[in-house]
Amino acid sequence: MTRVRLADVRDSPLSLDEVFDAVRDPAAGAVVLFTGVVRDHDGDRDVTALEYSAHPSAADRLREVAERIATSEDVEAVAAVHRVGDLRVGDLAVVVAAAAGHRQSAFVAARRLIDETKAEVPLWKHQLFAAGDAEWVHPSSP
Repeated sequence: MTRVRLADVRDSPLSLDEVFDAVRDPAAGAVVLFTGVVRDHDGDRDVTALEYSAHPSAADRLREVAERIATSEDVEAVAAVHRVGDLRVGDLAVVVAAAAGHRQSAFVAARRLIDETKAEVPLWKHQLFAAGDAEWVHPSSP
């Protein structure tokens, strides 16, 4: 069975259960989940909503990142899903998971998976602020 159990970019709400279930494995004693949630501020500015957009290659790039992590880390399975479209404060924007025999390997793989996803997958967010202004940001920007 492949170690990349789920890699998707979608415009529907994300499910923690779906991602957790995707990586569950009898050989895994540890599962680490990371969730990126739309927060109500960016620095000292109030955020009212976000729009995520993706290049047509985003899902393929996400799978490539997941494959690289799955083959270079000591894991049983990985999964990653990123949302696009209109999101409100509190919505899940991204969920990644790594399952491994031990917690340290799961933490390392999950950290790499979210960091490399943000750095390499062509996704952009359009932040809408309470003051009425907006800005486009690549998620890996500080």
